[in-house]
Amino acid sequence: MTGPVLPSHGRVRPLGLAQVSLTGGFWGDRQAVNATATLAHCESWMERLGWLANFDRVADGATGPDRPGWSFSDSEVYKLLEALAWETARTGDPEAEAAIKRLTVRVARAQDPDGYLNTCFGHGDQPPRYSDLEMGHELYNTGHLLQAAVARLRTSGEDDLVRVARRAADHVCRTFGPGGSAGICGHPEIEVGLAEFGRALGEERYVEQARLFLDRRGHGTLRDIPLGRAYFQDDVPVREADVWRGHAVRALYLTAAAVDVAVERGDGELLDAVRRQWERSVARRTYITGGMGSRHQDEGFGEDWELPPDRAYCETCAGVASIMVSWRLLLATGDPRYADLIERTLYNVIATSPSSDGRAFFYANPLHQRTPGKAADPDEVSPRAEGGTRAAWFDVSCCPTNVARTLASLHGYLATTDDDGLQIHQYAPCAIRAELPGGRTAAVDVETGYPESGVVRLRVAADTPGPWTLTLRVPAWATGATLTEDGRTRRAAPGLVRVHRTFRAGEVITLDLPVEPRFTWPDPRIDAVRGCVAVERGPEVLCAESRDLPDPAALDALVIDPRSAPRAGGGAVLVRALLPGHPGRSWPYLPRPAPAAGDAGWIDLPLRPYHSWARRGPAGMRVWLPVPAAEAVPAAEAGSVTGAVPAAAAAGDREGSPAR
Repeated sequence: MTGPVLPSHGRVRPLGLAQVSLTGGFWGDRQAVNATATLAHCESWMERLGWLANFDRVADGATGPDRPGWSFSDSEVYKLLEALAWETARTGDPEAEAAIKRLTVRVARAQDPDGYLNTCFGHGDQPPRYSDLEMGHELYNTGHLLQAAVARLRTSGEDDLVRVARRAADHVCRTFGPGGSAGICGHPEIEVGLAEFGRALGEERYVEQARLFLDRRGHGTLRDIPLGRAYFQDDVPVREADVWRGHAVRALYLTAAAVDVAVERGDGELLDAVRRQWERSVARRTYITGGMGSRHQDEGFGEDWELPPDRAYCETCAGVASIMVSWRLLLATGDPRYADLIERTLYNVIATSPSSDGRAFFYANPLHQRTPGKAADPDEVSPRAEGGTRAAWFDVSCCPTNVARTLASLHGYLATTDDDGLQIHQYAPCAIRAELPGGRTAAVDVETGYPESGVVRLRVAADTPGPWTLTLRVPAWATGATLTEDGRTRRAAPGLVRVHRTFRAGEVITLDLPVEPRFTWPDPRIDAVRGCVAVERGPEVLCAESRDLPDPAALDALVIDPRSAPRAGGGAVLVRALLPGHPGRSWPYLPRPAPAAGDAGWIDLPLRPYHSWARRGPAGMRVWLPVPAAEAVPAAEAGSVTGAVPAAAAAGDREGSPAR
């Protein structure tokens, strides 16, 4: 029972989903809510809005011009099917299995005899097939169908859903393969679907079709639009690009496929191109939360250092896609920096989106909400991707199903193996039973209160004959971490720390990560947050909420004293803050700086995890907190924006980082 990604080779190998199980804690609780609430919630909304009935209408020949939903609504059904497949494999839930079967029947009935499957094109008075490759999303939808089939194939074997996907993939290869149309889809996704489906089935022609689509992109194949061809990543060939640009989700899905094709084809040039793009994009176009996409107009990347907190888009789907890319790069290279970014994105994008009950979501994830949003009606579809409160469903509702499939398979992203032993990349209470070469099993139970506590205890659950290596990731922010084994404690520098020996049942290895709150300064080239500071605790980014201020309207005027270190207190992190009053002016600019604040009026301001903002109700919020001008950190002292990924020039300084 393998997970979403299974390369034919790489520096490390992913564990099967049956080899790792979450046993509670931060992520175990969220995975349980996803199973008991989110999956049914998504199906209910798609039924209510007629997105599921679209398949019935095609099958019954009743399709008309009043088809509900966007052209990509089919993909939400497929992402839900993928989530259900992972969930069925994880728990054996009969309700999830029943949902897969009833949805598969409806999807299968809508498939044309030649394998074409779409509810928005090609039937009745609808536009002809593939008549709008720029915005029609036909191939995009098929890509998500293939990923759902991968989940089903790897967890339950070949069934009706897999057979539907085979016919659809064959249709794509006939239509767009050698001698066919040279077109590409405006929204990448078919590429990653074909590559993984090909690996799952051992069908090389599917991987080859993914390569064809990749190599066609960047040559102006698609019609130009006002946003430019960069929106589709059709402006520069994938191998020649130096940075991610255009629509963020499109760019990242395409990049995930590029890693898949590079690995399967042994294409070092393509893999190097992806790593080059990752380096610059993470160093210059990524938010402190791990969020990607700074422009609302195209849901896309801005230019280097264009990272405004209040206009940050940071779509939840882009967070999912970022994890897809970094996980593939981690498997290919073993570089722990990719796991660092995965952790940052998990805690500050993925965990932020769903409500505590799993029935409402953020689509966009700004880092500054100037005024509290309006509470969303749980029975209404939100027409806006942003708004400051989580919504039960969106007019464009790609994020809820993307969160669902990610959480359902999350345990597959925690650990890997190689010929030498076991590597643990993410810390959560879990049980790991990993197969090692020679028929041996590494059995480890992880006990931790992470991220609130930085103590991670790894208890050996069974004897393993002969020595092997346990490798643990020490996050880039964890300066001062220690590892204790056999009663001896040693320093564990950021990067990788290894224990190589024969392990016996009952032994405990303890990794202690310093999760005390800390200030983080932005690169001074990020103009939008110059003169500000953020506070982090372990992997969590913290924020101030207007609900915690004596005067909620003062959120835009508060000033932080960076000379006073943040500290824990009262269930939050406290910083010294001043809430100065500003006299009313008819003109917001002065001939000289405003007077510096004195010591009067300073308060202890509580900060809370960014992923928890607006859970107590609508609130103003900010991650970046202004400091007095005299306290700004000199440029030479400014650290990495993410705190997780050093600049490319320093990339080789950490153990496990590839040489440059």
